Amino acid sequence: MTLRRVNVVILVLLAVAFLIIVQRNLLNLNDFLQRENPDAVPGVILPFEAELSPDLRLESARTGEEIPVVITAAEERLGAVVAAMNSVYQNSKANVVFNIVTLNDTVDHLNVWLSKTRLNNVKYKIIVFKPETVSGKMSKDPKRLETVKPLTFARFYLPAYIPDAEKAIYLDDDVIVQGDIQELYETSLKPGHAAAFSDDCDSASAKGFVRGAGNQNNYIGFLDFKKEAIKKLGMRANTCSFNPGVIIANMTEWKNQNITRQLERWMELNAQEDLYSKTLADSITTPPLLIVFYKHHSTIDPMWHVRHLGSTGAGNRYSPQFVKAAKLLHWNGHYKPWGRTSSFSDVWDKWYIPDPTGKFHPVRRHTGDK
Repeated sequence: MTLRRVNVVILVLLAVAFLIIVQRNLLNLNDFLQRENPDAVPGVILPFEAELSPDLRLESARTGEEIPVVITAAEERLGAVVAAMNSVYQNSKANVVFNIVTLNDTVDHLNVWLSKTRLNNVKYKIIVFKPETVSGKMSKDPKRLETVKPLTFARFYLPAYIPDAEKAIYLDDDVIVQGDIQELYETSLKPGHAAAFSDDCDSASAKGFVRGAGNQNNYIGFLDFKKEAIKKLGMRANTCSFNPGVIIANMTEWKNQNITRQLERWMELNAQEDLYSKTLADSITTPPLLIVFYKHHSTIDPMWHVRHLGSTGAGNRYSPQFVKAAKLLHWNGHYKPWGRTSSFSDVWDKWYIPDPTGKFHPVRRHTGDK
């Protein structure tokens, strides 16, 4: 063997030895980090507010464009919020920032739940909603006052929570996201449109209108077309309605068109003249949105809002294969997956994280799909 070949062999052996040493050092470092923080989750990111979790792991932080996701958190439904957030976070590598709108009495409970579980690395901020914001704007009907909470209208005030964002996603708390939220965020809105919704006549959920509550897949199911204020608008009663449980908002257009003030105006007018349909179910936020966005909104892919899982017979309406393929599931309706009975509750169970304080417990009996 020539001297040149010997030198090459020696160099190769030295390179292999160097790589082995580096690998062992990395493994030792990993073991050390696991001993220091045994609860660490792979792929963790910085919390939005540093004081919630001082364990900052910069090397694994998610980067790229922030995707603002707004969700409301009512104390009695806090488990739903946690499950929804967990499903969004675990199914995406995107740089998601949750903007959680809640009432002052819920802040401490929410902070504990997020900081003491595997969601402690999620980026989030908490916004306290002031109920007086909608004072004088809600219907005085005593039947509706019992079921409608001020926090329900938080979606009308999106720019107030994230004033610097150009685009945002709003989610109801009774959803589970099975797709990558980045895909939903990249939904294109037509020029001049401030929001995108999923139409109630779309192919995925058209069969799922709420039975026994009027025709809930067009405008006449939500608005009283006998009222003069509604007549003057010239809207067609059979126009397909949409569901505001998932909203993609162009925040620039929302502000330029003063959407929030338009919605407030119709809330105030309804409080005075009772403009909503008498057969309206619990979708009290839908009518003003239908008016303001009449034929002036973009659409969401139907698989990104498969709904009515909370209505009677949803287990027969959708096959397990279809539910598995859906990108976003919405249990709108009376039957919630954390309640006593619900269809496809096993899907929700996969994402639910038990409350470390023990205050919230799903009350549902495991009786299978109905």
